[in-house]
Amino acid sequence: MKAIIKEIIADPRYQRNIEYGDPRSGHPEGKVKYHIAELEENLEKLVPRGISEEQYWNLKFLIHVHDTFKAESIPDSPIVSPDSHASLARKFASEFTEAEDLLNMIQFHDVNFALWKQFAATGSYDLQRFEDLLETIRDWELFLMFIIIDGSTQAKDPKKTGWFINEVKKYKDTIVDESWLL
Repeated sequence: MKAIIKEIIADPRYQRNIEYGDPRSGHPEGKVKYHIAELEENLEKLVPRGISEEQYWNLKFLIHVHDTFKAESIPDSPIVSPDSHASLARKFASEFTEAEDLLNMIQFHDVNFALWKQFAATGSYDLQRFEDLLETIRDWELFLMFIIIDGSTQAKDPKKTGWFINEVKKYKDTIVDESWLL
């Protein structure tokens, strides 16, 4: 995976797209490259938790790909739309890996936030969407680690991530819990 990440970083599409972004809600850092740098720092904070080398490099892969196609997406497209940043990132990532679970993590990395927004607004959320996510993702420890890394930036409330972790733990057995929040 380390070699694949080097290929991704060298790709002209990646290099162009990480320059995208202005400070905005949820991303006061602006450009995608600054978001990536913050997430890499968060990854290093998880290392003492005893994550494996494979988890480390898979997380690094997710960090470098998940938001890299915001520049080419249609803003506010549904997550599964072919024009969403998640779908475009998944398509790009599929050029470097056939690991279906990693590709699904890229595709659905923002579902946790969408579910939380529903819950915060109404006191409930789309249970079918959540169940679909529970069935789609296979490695819940890796996915939750990534959700923590992505959800532990200066503009994001860790309570939202903690809520999602607790919802997942009702259905999935994982060592990742709220104590992992950064």
